[in-house]
Amino acid sequence: MMGLMASEETTTASMTARPTAPDRTPANTTRAWTARLAVLGILLAAVNLRPAITSLGALLEEVRDGLGMSGSVAGLLTSVPPLCFAVFGVMAPRLARRFGPAAVVCAGMVAITAGLLIRPYAGGTAGFLAASALALMGIAVSNVLMPVIVKRWFPDRVGSMTGLYSMALAAGTSVAAAVTVPMTDALGGSWQSGLAVWAGLAAVAVLPWIPLVRGRGMPEPPAGAHARADRQPPALKITRSRTAWALAVFFGLQATAAYITMGWMPQIFRDAGVPASTAGVLLAVTMVMGVPLAFVIPRVATRLPHQGPIVIVLGVCGLAGYAGLYLAPAAGAWAWALLLGVSNCSFPLALTMVGMRSRTGAGVVQLSAFAQSTGYLISIPGPLLVGVLYQQGGGWGLPIALMVGLMIPQMAVGVLAGRDRTVEDEAASAAG
Repeated sequence: MMGLMASEETTTASMTARPTAPDRTPANTTRAWTARLAVLGILLAAVNLRPAITSLGALLEEVRDGLGMSGSVAGLLTSVPPLCFAVFGVMAPRLARRFGPAAVVCAGMVAITAGLLIRPYAGGTAGFLAASALALMGIAVSNVLMPVIVKRWFPDRVGSMTGLYSMALAAGTSVAAAVTVPMTDALGGSWQSGLAVWAGLAAVAVLPWIPLVRGRGMPEPPAGAHARADRQPPALKITRSRTAWALAVFFGLQATAAYITMGWMPQIFRDAGVPASTAGVLLAVTMVMGVPLAFVIPRVATRLPHQGPIVIVLGVCGLAGYAGLYLAPAAGAWAWALLLGVSNCSFPLALTMVGMRSRTGAGVVQLSAFAQSTGYLISIPGPLLVGVLYQQGGGWGLPIALMVGLMIPQMAVGVLAGRDRTVEDEAASAAG
């Protein structure tokens, strides 16, 4: 009887306990699905952060002919992305504080969609540049807020999440480079259609952010301290940090190399006798290297006390690729594309270091905005200067020499930025 009573008590207690589980399950389920939606939104946003640029690079000759651009004006066109990233990127933290990061990224995806849809049909170079600037404005604010969102909402998975969205970014970059030319041919050979089609991909990226915005962004971060730190005004002056400056210069020089590559590498191969479609695929190969490496490099970087060795390896690959472009651009085209693809993975490394060089969420916001805005300002002259040197010199010798000359300081400041220290500590030390 005692055993039966005990069994009944156990059964009753079990039955009594069961109804309490559903009280917690809806909240947990909602939180889990919202987190998954946030990951999907981050990945789709990342996919759309480069097709506006690489699709144009693949069709740059057709766009130049269609709009009557000179080489110098085309160089200006390839300098528009870093200019917009510098000008509009600095606005991202203020907009995020006022409207929330999810709302700003959502608006950014809308701006990308509108800009990509309008620019091929804007009529004339000025309209093309203005519509491009609209799309690039959306890219700029999203660029800055991606490390912020990852640090704030996934503080225990900075390396893996940075790797995931860097992979998505590289995938979008490479796919746009590879399929723009054949897709243009399939659409009747109109470069306008070949560029406008990418607006559809951007429109899809808007969708997951709408419920995140309507739900006031994302679920509370796992660590309440991160949320409290993000709401407090930062108690540091970022310009007092040597690491912040080193990271900004590193970001700027790697962006210079990346935008020269995306804007001009297909033309280098085409001038060497490589068919246009193959030149686009070569650029895609360069960009697709970032898909696996963009996932691996941030994870490796977060396990190292000093990221300098990674900086050196990537820089050496870049120097070898530039040497190949000068000596045998057509004969070794695939090898040079692979080497430059490895070198371009300085971008996910820089993003990872933004998260590692700051202890607080507020510090990451400030460091991300400073490093990216300052870095993109530094990168503005590079693509423009390449266009001028190409037009004046009639070949690629001087532009490639410029690329080599910029890679050396990139490696030096990257080593400095990779040291194990935080901007908060440096700023406090400088203030004291």
